[in-house]
Amino acid sequence: MTNSKLLLLLTAVLGASLTAHAQMADPCANLATLKIDGTEITRATLVPAGTTVPPPYPGAPGIGPLPAHCRVDGVINRRKGVDGQEFGIGFALALPETAAWNGDFMMQGGGGGNGIIAYPAGANYAGDKPALSRGFAVASTDTGHTAKTGPFDFSFMRDQQAYLDFAFLANAEVAGVAKQIIAHYYAKPTAYSCFVGCSTGGREGMILSQRYPTVFDGIVSGDPAMRTGLSNLAIAQWIPVAYNQAAPKDPSGKPQIDKFLTDSDRKLFMDALMKQCDAKDGVADGMISDPLGCDFDPAVLACKPGQSDACIAPEKTFAIRKAFGGPKNAYGTQIYPGFLYDAGITMKGVVSGLLALGSNGLFGPYTAATQLDVDNAALHASDPLVEPASTNLSTFSLSGGKLIFFHGDSDPWFSPLDTLGYYQSLAATNGGAEKVSEWSRMFLVPGMAHCGGGPALDHFDMLTAVVNWVEKGTPPDSVIATGTAFPGRSRPLCAYPKHAQYTGSGDSQDARNFQCQSSANE
Repeated sequence: MTNSKLLLLLTAVLGASLTAHAQMADPCANLATLKIDGTEITRATLVPAGTTVPPPYPGAPGIGPLPAHCRVDGVINRRKGVDGQEFGIGFALALPETAAWNGDFMMQGGGGGNGIIAYPAGANYAGDKPALSRGFAVASTDTGHTAKTGPFDFSFMRDQQAYLDFAFLANAEVAGVAKQIIAHYYAKPTAYSCFVGCSTGGREGMILSQRYPTVFDGIVSGDPAMRTGLSNLAIAQWIPVAYNQAAPKDPSGKPQIDKFLTDSDRKLFMDALMKQCDAKDGVADGMISDPLGCDFDPAVLACKPGQSDACIAPEKTFAIRKAFGGPKNAYGTQIYPGFLYDAGITMKGVVSGLLALGSNGLFGPYTAATQLDVDNAALHASDPLVEPASTNLSTFSLSGGKLIFFHGDSDPWFSPLDTLGYYQSLAATNGGAEKVSEWSRMFLVPGMAHCGGGPALDHFDMLTAVVNWVEKGTPPDSVIATGTAFPGRSRPLCAYPKHAQYTGSGDSQDARNFQCQSSANE
């Protein structure tokens, strides 16, 4: 062999050796070669400390700076489906440096129709520091499809497997793969696992507690999209129909829902509501802390014969009572709960309140509705694959599982009373309300719209609450909340059936001067 050939051979051997050494020295990159049945690892890269994740949508905050971590991306069960489209459960997993890992795994839920892989930082409802920055390994998933037209693209449902993945399979699949990767990377298994989600993510948390009761030790389910068909029935048909019956008509006879209430009507309504219910917690502060104890009736504002000032037309107050009362069928049977009278119901924005009307409010697309066949609509909206209706959580609870619910009182998309109704129904199947409270708690959030926003204190740390409950056996009687709507203010969110009540002394902006107290109606 010539010297030049020998040199080339030695160079190749040395290069291969250096590459192998580099891979061994970089356990993150080495994950790209990890073999797991049905799973492709498409990328494994080190992300430097200080990385900031851009806002997921305009107006939202960015996430970070994050600590150094290994990000792993992959696909489970890649396949061709309907119309030759490519499907598979995409996921991402963020692994903190070995010295920083706290031994736990956290999975974050999705939103809308899913279809995107959000950055696995675990920032939502985790207080001031994302789960990743607190030492958790964090996973996220698109639940089996890629959104093509936006966050509410449900066209994937034409593919049966994609629908099944979205409905209930994907999160458990990803959790299983993530735990294998974590065990390989750190050379030891996860100590505890938790799931935190809101809206669709809240529904996913409920599904996991019901169908996969041993996958997660702790679950936080916020504003769960429990019964999407019936909630859509309420906000897209029942409520606009009620308003249209009292709305003025244009020359063609079409109801003008944007003129159902004037600005002065809304102000009059909210002034009366807040006068009746705001101070029930001991302080008038622009928040209704005890919504279940709020006994407001719109009829008190109805104009009397000959009265035209400081009142609202009787047909309008009747329409509001009907709308907030929730859909009933032809026999008067309630088929979806009503909604709470709360401080955020006239707010306009991306998530508008139930009294925010017109093209810039909640009901712009539905102004033509005049009648409704509730029975048929409810029947066709029923979907047992998606709806988390089961209340038998004996395996989950006996395995040590802990389940926290929270719901915004001004949520116009999914009634907080539906979530509360599910929570209350757990008692009959699981040994009574006191027994259920040993492993599940429910928190109502005054003023909060869907998963955040509104005249609310919508910044709180449910992650720590569920972790302390799982790992230390400390049940969350209350969770401290703050928010940009009320700078400098803090309040305890109290576990149902209690609410925050001012003690009568001390700074009313400070949560320490409030105690959790049961409503007079409970």
